[in-house]
Amino acid sequence: MRRLLYISSLLLILPGLYFIAPVYQFYAHRGEAPMPFWGYLTLAVESPTSSEVHVSQYEQAATQAIALLTEHQKNMYAPGISAAIAIDGELVWTGTAGWADIAAQEPMSSATQFRIGSTSKALTSTLLARLVQEKQLLLDTPLSEYKLSELNPNWKDITARQLSSHMSGLPHYKDNTEFSGLYRSIALNSSYPDVNDAVSLFDESELLFSPGEDFSYSSYGSVLLSALIQEAGQISYQSLMNKLVLQPLEMQATLPTAAQVDFENNAEHLATFYWREHDNATRVRPWRDVDLSHRLAGGGFISTPSDLVKLGNGFIDEDFINEAIRAQFWTPQQLNNGEVNEQHYAIGWRVHQTKLSDEIGDVLVANHGGVSRGSQSWLMVIPEYNAVIALNTNCKTTQFWDFAKVSKPIASLFLLAKAELTAVSPG
Repeated sequence: MRRLLYISSLLLILPGLYFIAPVYQFYAHRGEAPMPFWGYLTLAVESPTSSEVHVSQYEQAATQAIALLTEHQKNMYAPGISAAIAIDGELVWTGTAGWADIAAQEPMSSATQFRIGSTSKALTSTLLARLVQEKQLLLDTPLSEYKLSELNPNWKDITARQLSSHMSGLPHYKDNTEFSGLYRSIALNSSYPDVNDAVSLFDESELLFSPGEDFSYSSYGSVLLSALIQEAGQISYQSLMNKLVLQPLEMQATLPTAAQVDFENNAEHLATFYWREHDNATRVRPWRDVDLSHRLAGGGFISTPSDLVKLGNGFIDEDFINEAIRAQFWTPQQLNNGEVNEQHYAIGWRVHQTKLSDEIGDVLVANHGGVSRGSQSWLMVIPEYNAVIALNTNCKTTQFWDFAKVSKPIASLFLLAKAELTAVSPG
């Protein structure tokens, strides 16, 4: 009898643990529950570095850039960091500092792949721009014209423009009122190779406001946009991305390229991602296993800095995206009342003036950052100089800019070098 009671108790407890464990891990990785004391690794005092100069005229800038990147990696207490810069459509430098995998003693390299978080939105924006350019999809056609709207009658007036500029009223992860979807976005242990399946996580959730009435950042808006793109393109979102963006721009390290389960396992050079208790911690532990396919279009891709600068190059290449489309996508979007949204967010990009350095001064930039599980990403396009810089790291900082801020001095080094080269060029 006791044995029967014991077995019955186990049968009741084990399923509960199965459902509760990922929730506990979620909050532990947010610092809101104790992390187990085992599994930590100590950061090395000295870290490997690499610097590859792809255009010899930028040798001096590259020497200064790798020194900046190395110092930044140490100051961040980051396991590793990787950077790339392109000028005039050409990759001119890549640099790395630190470790892709501490336990395996695998140094960071320019081939190391990272989770790019919300920088995925710039990828989705680029695909959308290509479709709009080819008139395969219109920004202001309501979802009522698509079968997708049958999933939720409140979606009928939402447009691609609103989805891509966070004005649709869709919730972000924590605001999802569909409990099962909220749980799955916390557990992160299910795979969604079809973006339509990912939509099921929030298709019964309430809207935060009527479409176009307000601004609220929402990665689920990007997920619904990917389903709209898939319906309009009549092949999988991933295949469209591969056909219209990744292949033309030769972004061979960016995944997925097709609808597949657990695509991170197919990444040849994926970094190990790390959790740490605070920004100055000298101990880290590998991040828990997660599946981010439910947020693919808004935060689930993996890539490298070298590939991301190709994306930026593509967006300022007239042969890839024409000037009229680029201007439209880089214009901060207006609410229904005619006011520009509170974050001046454009169509899948943040576009604003910023000071790069005292020497360069203020420039217009289009950028998108990304924060993922044990990873951060930064892509910045500087159209006036025909330049793009990208950064990735395999940990997280409390303040995002504590990671991305090194992009400005590094970019300035190369832009000043470009100006010097232009000044001494004949003619």
